[in-house]
Amino acid sequence: MNDLTRQQLVSENVLFRFLISPDRRIFRHLLLIAFIGAVLYNSTSVIANPIIIFLYFIILFYVNMYVLVPKLLFRNRNIEYCLSVLSILVIVAIGGHFFNPFKRENGLNIPLFSFLTVLLLAASASIKLFQKGMMDKQLIYELEQSKTYAELKQLKNQINPHFLFNMLNNANVLTRKDPGKASQVLMKLSDLLRYQLYDSARDKVLLTSDIHFLEDFLNLEKVRRDSFDFLISKEGDLSGVQIPPLLFIPFVENAVKHNNDATKTSFVNLYFDVRNDALFFKCVNSKPVHRSANNTGGLGLANVKRRLELLFPGTHRLHIEDDSDCYCVTLIIEL
Repeated sequence: MNDLTRQQLVSENVLFRFLISPDRRIFRHLLLIAFIGAVLYNSTSVIANPIIIFLYFIILFYVNMYVLVPKLLFRNRNIEYCLSVLSILVIVAIGGHFFNPFKRENGLNIPLFSFLTVLLLAASASIKLFQKGMMDKQLIYELEQSKTYAELKQLKNQINPHFLFNMLNNANVLTRKDPGKASQVLMKLSDLLRYQLYDSARDKVLLTSDIHFLEDFLNLEKVRRDSFDFLISKEGDLSGVQIPPLLFIPFVENAVKHNNDATKTSFVNLYFDVRNDALFFKCVNSKPVHRSANNTGGLGLANVKRRLELLFPGTHRLHIEDDSDCYCVTLIIEL
């Protein structure tokens, strides 16, 4: 990368931060107020009451930017927005007969004042739309980065070599004791790897497919461990529901990883329920009587939380309960 390219990237970064960063908000508003004030100050020869016009422009600018545009234009209520602008112009035209913003010798110039009003509305709407476009672009970039990181991490860690070697070793032992069961283990392992390597490459997968993946994963864990049991409960209308792939496996893998207990049977219970345009997921796992102090989700759970924030901003709720004998994760996603 040459010096010119670096300078361009730095300049774009500075401009980007100034235009959308909350930390620069005060400076943006001060710059706007100073600009409008300077324009009106240089127009005192034709404007009779510059202070009143200044207040009118400021109020109009911010009402459009923080009320009309977000509540109407951003919600695709374009007709209502246009009607609101027309209403403002009608009020300006009627008010011009009672309050002439220009000096008497210049006469009443309602078309000019209406043009300035439309220009100000267009400027404030353009700024707000530009900010939203830049923020959406940043969100899409973060989603792509998060997806790439998540996919790489899943390929490396979700089916880790230790788990894979254990499954192959168990299958090898079963070929002599129970060839039929060995064949089932290899088929489930094949399905699990195929889903993770190929099917999950799509942006969305069927919820039922993701649940089937979890069932294969837990079945293989049951083969590997004698004192392990699991339950998958499905309620509501799950057919046709689509979700980002491998959304729940971090919770399930964390549950399996930290519930191994040599003194009693450990368990992982999964609950899925779709109703009222929402997906309810719960993962409950037992905890060993004697567990290490570092028996937490760690970085993996933090990555899952970040992915949920990017995929479902403001439309999900994640709750974690850590009791003495069990660990419970509850996730609700608005569909």
